[in-house]
Amino acid sequence: MAIQWFPGHMHLTRKAITERVKDIDVVIELLDARMPGSSANPLLAELTAGRPALKVLNKQDVADPARTTQWLAHYNARSDTRAIALDASQPMPAKQIVSACHALAPLRGGMAKPMRVLICGVPNVGKSTLLNTLTGSRKAKTGDEAGITKLEQRIVLADDFYLWDTPGMLWPRISVVQSGFNLAAGGAVGRNAYDEEEVALEFLNYTKQPYAALLQARYKLPGSAADIAGMKDEEVLESIGKQRGALRGKGRIDLQKAAEIVIHDFRSAILGRITLETPEEFTAWWAEGERQEAARQAKKDARKGGKKGAAQDEDMSAS
Repeated sequence: MAIQWFPGHMHLTRKAITERVKDIDVVIELLDARMPGSSANPLLAELTAGRPALKVLNKQDVADPARTTQWLAHYNARSDTRAIALDASQPMPAKQIVSACHALAPLRGGMAKPMRVLICGVPNVGKSTLLNTLTGSRKAKTGDEAGITKLEQRIVLADDFYLWDTPGMLWPRISVVQSGFNLAAGGAVGRNAYDEEEVALEFLNYTKQPYAALLQARYKLPGSAADIAGMKDEEVLESIGKQRGALRGKGRIDLQKAAEIVIHDFRSAILGRITLETPEEFTAWWAEGERQEAARQAKKDARKGGKKGAAQDEDMSAS
């Protein structure tokens, strides 16, 4: 089942971005380096069209470095876009953001033309941590939970550099099924919007191929990495539950508990450096999502057309 989450405060965020972007020079989109495609908000791209964009791949220290390189090349190939990778908690790399913004908007700067920047991202991507690093304070609330920030904040980084922070925002309909599961695994989706066991199974379905060795090392799974890669998702989860003592009465595996362990270990990077998508994979997922969305809309339009036709026939019969 596709995962969707767009609570009421996100509607307010969308309106705030629409108004704020009119006076913005550069838009920073903070992405999760473990899922740079899935955490890129298509609604944000629509709202900020025409503005130079800085893609910041945050949490790069827990992402697969080879795949991070691929994603940086993917985004840097776009016009009016720059991409950098960093760990938001480290002060020196975070300063790259200021210079990158000036490179994207070279005519802005100084008291007469201060740099005006909007920073956006999906929930729990690390914006608050980054802002606290940039300002050297704890002005922004942080936490391992989606939806911590709910109000727009204006932060002065320098006399001529203004930064507006916005609450984390998803988009009304996540058409890429894999993105929904990746976002849930990473903590960008509210807990009430997904089933942990289902998310863990999707996570294992993907990672058991490229990261079988990491699963084996963490959970001491029997067999080789090739054996793990060939197992069914349910078998891998059951094996993890058995190895980690997630048991019920009579030795039965507690799959819910096992799923919680897997998700926690991914979010906390205990499993190792994992990235859940490549640019090529995400491009294919996106194309399939667009195809399915078009088919869904066509069916919806057909139903509306049928109802309208039936109503017209009734009117003609009555007359």
